[in-house]
Amino acid sequence: MSDVTTTDLYEVTMALSYLREGMRAPATFSLFVRDLPPGRGFLVAAGLEPALDFLAGYRVEREDVEEFAAALHRPVRDLEPLLGLAFEGEVRAVPEGHTVCAGEPLLEVTAPLPQAQLVETYLLNQVCHQTVVASKAARCVLAAGGRHVVDFSLRRTHGPWAGLQAARLGALVGFAGTSNVAAATALGLPASGTMAHSYIETFRDEEEAFRAFARCHPGPVTFLVDTYDTEAGVRIAARVLNDLRRGPGCAIRLDSGDLDTLARRSRALLDAAGLTDVRIVASGGLDEYGVARLVGSGAPIDVYAVGTRVGVAADAPYLDAAYKLVEYDGRPVMKLSSAKVTAPGRKQVHRRAGHPDVIALAGEEPPDSARPLLHTVMSGGRRTGPPDRWQDARERFREDIAGLPASARRIEDPEPVRATRSRALDELTMKVRVDIGARILSPDTTARTAG
Repeated sequence: MSDVTTTDLYEVTMALSYLREGMRAPATFSLFVRDLPPGRGFLVAAGLEPALDFLAGYRVEREDVEEFAAALHRPVRDLEPLLGLAFEGEVRAVPEGHTVCAGEPLLEVTAPLPQAQLVETYLLNQVCHQTVVASKAARCVLAAGGRHVVDFSLRRTHGPWAGLQAARLGALVGFAGTSNVAAATALGLPASGTMAHSYIETFRDEEEAFRAFARCHPGPVTFLVDTYDTEAGVRIAARVLNDLRRGPGCAIRLDSGDLDTLARRSRALLDAAGLTDVRIVASGGLDEYGVARLVGSGAPIDVYAVGTRVGVAADAPYLDAAYKLVEYDGRPVMKLSSAKVTAPGRKQVHRRAGHPDVIALAGEEPPDSARPLLHTVMSGGRRTGPPDRWQDARERFREDIAGLPASARRIEDPEPVRATRSRALDELTMKVRVDIGARILSPDTTARTAG
């Protein structure tokens, strides 16, 4: 199965109809988030790079046509108009790492209508999942207040590929490392990890386990100290580290219980043993809320390992996102459905320090000192430049997050950042709305409806 067939069936049925009707004129679709999830003051744009990889390699082959035909229970010849179709369009997008808010296009695709339609599902899948996880991870970095955060999510993410994405997204917003060896290798990240409780349990006691682990790993080591009695485990770890003269660079890990109280007691025991350089790592069901509470209470924790709740964005696991047609064959279009009204026309977002973002039409001049947020990243079905690096995205994130209001960066009850709309966009929206109303409620239409 190729990525081409990783799509919803209605994309295929619509594209096939467009081809048979000769509707191949350029269409622009805008991918945006209607409303931020509860508890979010901003989002971090992510998922663009794999989306561009998908588009650059998009081509409907014979095997894809056969799969489409099988899904529709139709002869292969009926689906042959799709054969050879490739993505030849333009993509304008917000580069990864930028913060965004509701209503702002994350990307806009302009391509012949069947092409732009067929890629909808895959683009939404990539951009939505990765944006929501990156945004959750970003909040962990904010909550940690400069302390290291590492990714421990692989064993609980929704598949290995999602685990790789979570590691990359964590790095993108400032995580210090990941437990995922494949991700660390592929992305050039520090690999982080120690031992499981099962390791301790296989030995006669904790001291034997710690010494065996240290013999195998001559550099700095991290001992998991809460298998049995945590304070006793810390004392044993301190004795072993002192005996082996392994203080600087080493750590102990707390994975359960009252992490605040245990961290304070552990710090006191380590300091009393002369191991002031030994760090404390905390894990066990943490996300930004748990990290914020521990940091706020002054718990002496140096590294926070976050896993399940972050890798699956547990409290807000999806985005209310849409991929909507905004222009076809030079004609601006919009949707008027209740609670799902869209804005017509190709767009740009103007960003200026100290001001709300302005969602404008693509051709509008930006206000003084404002910069455009969407950039042309693909033209004629080809990238306009080399693939973006997560390190570059991290720099964008650092700059943008520093410019957000403190109220949007709060962990508890953040106030969402909101964009405004340009006068030209409002005027076009009203014009298109009136035009649609005139067509729908024209005398001919009314007569046909009455008849």
